[in-house]
Amino acid sequence: MSEQGASTAAATGTGTRPQEYVATSAPVLYSFRRCPYAMRARLAVQAAGVAVELREITLKAKPAELLQASPKGTVPVLALPNGAVIEQSLDIMHWALQQQDPPGWLPAGTATLDEALACIALNDGPFKQALDRYKYPARFALADGLDHRTQGAATLQQWEERLIAQPFLQGRHWGFLDAAIAPFVRQFAHTDQAWFAAQPWPQLQRWLAGFEASPTFAAVMEKVPAWKAGDAPHLTRFTA
Repeated sequence: MSEQGASTAAATGTGTRPQEYVATSAPVLYSFRRCPYAMRARLAVQAAGVAVELREITLKAKPAELLQASPKGTVPVLALPNGAVIEQSLDIMHWALQQQDPPGWLPAGTATLDEALACIALNDGPFKQALDRYKYPARFALADGLDHRTQGAATLQQWEERLIAQPFLQGRHWGFLDAAIAPFVRQFAHTDQAWFAAQPWPQLQRWLAGFEASPTFAAVMEKVPAWKAGDAPHLTRFTA
């Protein structure tokens, strides 16, 4: 790992695999390992050090318990012990970091938070739309996704310029904004890795490589079996 990659790893955490607990009462996190929305939620849960019961699902066989908690049927979903259900990834991130925020991920001050949320809105709106059409053109009756790759590249250029000015998207250290956006940039980059590597984005490439090399990324991407009713609880804090 490069010196910068090591810095990123230190900023994002130190865990390498989920640590299991014997407790039986914890929030239930329905997740799908490769989903970028679920990934950002797991990153925040890991940073907060909150224990959850992780239920990995398969999209083709969604468990009835997930649909009962959240009829929309998408992940992530966090079911709290008091019966409340949090259905949006950013809300799960906020919930986790409001429990505790040891690495100081939450933006400080209204202006900083507003700026972060504006960046996330760009990611979750125009960039995600371009990403979907670039990665899965057939789903949208497109011959290819090249026009949408160009559209997505315009957003990535903004992140490159931001990273020229500061080490991380959020500022001097990895934070909420980085964790919210990194899974989507990763998905875009992996659609055509040779093309991404050839782009004039050295800071973005450094930032993404540091994220993918971090122990935190390894921890939240640990493979676990798909959950089914009757399984013993898989409780974790995503730490070493």
